[in-house]
This record gives sequence, C-alpha cells and structure tokens, in this order.
Amino acid sequence: MNSTKQAARVAGLLYIVTCIPAPFSLIYIPNTLIVPGNATATANKILANESMFRLGMAGEVITSIAFIFAVRALYLLLQGVNKRHASLMVTLFAISIPISCLNVLNEIAALILLRGADFLSVFTRPQLDALAFVFLRLHSYGFVVAAIFWGLWLFPFGVLVYRSGFLPRILGVWLMINCFAYVIPSFTALLLPQYRDVVTRIALPFLLGELAIVLWLLIKGAREQPLAESAA
Repeated sequence: MNSTKQAARVAGLLYIVTCIPAPFSLIYIPNTLIVPGNATATANKILANESMFRLGMAGEVITSIAFIFAVRALYLLLQGVNKRHASLMVTLFAISIPISCLNVLNEIAALILLRGADFLSVFTRPQLDALAFVFLRLHSYGFVVAAIFWGLWLFPFGVLVYRSGFLPRILGVWLMINCFAYVIPSFTALLLPQYRDVVTRIALPFLLGELAIVLWLLIKGAREQPLAESAA
C-alpha cells in the first residue's frame, strides 16, 4: 500500500519538473523579445530570434498539458481528506489549460503577420508590425485571464493541506493567501490597469506559497501513514 510520504514526493517531483519550462516561456521570452510600446523593435527581435520564440510557444503548451499529471498526483494524495474539495481543486486548474493553450494562438497570429505571407501584401510593413503587436498584447492579457484560475485552484488545495493532518498547516494557509496573490493582480489588470504594477509588486512575496509546498513535498514528503488511513 502506498504511503502519504511516497505519494507526496511523487507529487512534488511532478510539480517541479512541470514548472521547469515556465520561467523561459512566461518570463524570459517576453522580457527578451518584446520591447514595450515599440512594435517595430519587437518585430525585429522576434524575426531575428524566431526559433527561440517558437520554443517559447511550445513551452507554454507543454507546461499546460504536463501540469495535468502534477495535479492528478496531488488529487491522489489529498482526495482522502475531502474528495469534493480535491475534485474542485482539479476542476479549477483544468479550466486554465484550454485558456493557456488557446492563448498561444495569439503568438502564432503575431508570427504569421511578422513573416508577411503573400496574402498580407495589402498591408505595409509598419501596419503588419502594429497588428502583430496587438496580438502580443492580447497574449499578455490571456495570461491575466489564465492567472485567475492559476490562483483559484490554490484555495481548495490550501484547505486540503490545512485539514490533511500529514502536511504543515502553515503551508495550507500560505496557499490560500497565494490564491489571492494571483487573483487580485489579475482583476486589477482588467479593471484598474494603471495600478497593475503596484499591486503585482505587493503580491509578489505571497506568490511563494506554491514554491514552499513544492519544496516541502519534494524534500520532506508528508507524515508517514497509509493513503487508505488518510482517506478514512
């Protein structure tokens, strides 16, 4: 019979491996290739580094799909605490997957425009650059929408950790706070975009709840007990 310690370490390993492409796709690529407010400079950078840009697109899709296995492992670990909460956790994260995958279409559209296919000859180069920049902006807002669900699933996750008895309660509280550290900046970006950067900076320290639970699961595991006992 599998123990909670073994299941916790498997979940932690899948979680951290799944996250590996995320910093490259979600942070490095935008910061390296997109020049804020300058469509032409952005177009030149993307065309000069097209392979990197395409790799970033692939990384987004791979991360979204691979996370299914990490969340599934967490479900197997925590379903015995409360199956309805565990199902809600999986459902809320699952909603973010099609949003994240479809959001890559905005990058594909930008790349089509920048490469200037024959059927786009009616547009001038500056017009194509500007249109591509619009799709890249849509892509950034796609992250804002997806981040709402990246946050929401952490609340039932945190409740399950808090009530589990085999994981530290403080990690559960941190995960619930981490939920709002995603959700509040996302709605700020939609409703009051002028305050987006300020709110994001304030929320940044609270986003470390995910990292804390991943490291705990991977290094410490969980208090040893059969999963069947945990379910009871």
